[in-house]
Amino acid sequence: QVQLVESGGGLVQAGGPLRLSCAASGSTTSILDMGWHRQAPGKQREMVAIIYKNGRTNYADSVKGRFTISRDNEKGTVYLQMNSLIPEDTAVYYCSVVNYRGTQSWGQGTQVTVSS
Repeated sequence: QVQLVESGGGLVQAGGPLRLSCAASGSTTSILDMGWHRQAPGKQREMVAIIYKNGRTNYADSVKGRFTISRDNEKGTVYLQMNSLIPEDTAVYYCSVVNYRGTQSWGQGTQVTVSS
């Protein structure tokens, strides 16, 4: 079982940067994919970015060119560097991982608010 703790959320002005971190603990050697999702008020949770075990990445169209996902396998940590933030990026951001059994684990979420 994997436990996830996000950090780095907060309030930022439009155009500014923010970096999210997610530290995994527990059975971290079983982790394959790591990713970030977000959920805005009144909307469904959506995928933001995923980074696979081999380093390949996948981004939502809305964040391509602005967000960068990375991971440190030794530390069991995944990061999301967010640049050129816009008010539409305001949401609760959730870290998630998938292990080799296909089990997905979620963090508790961290609020990101972008002011115009």
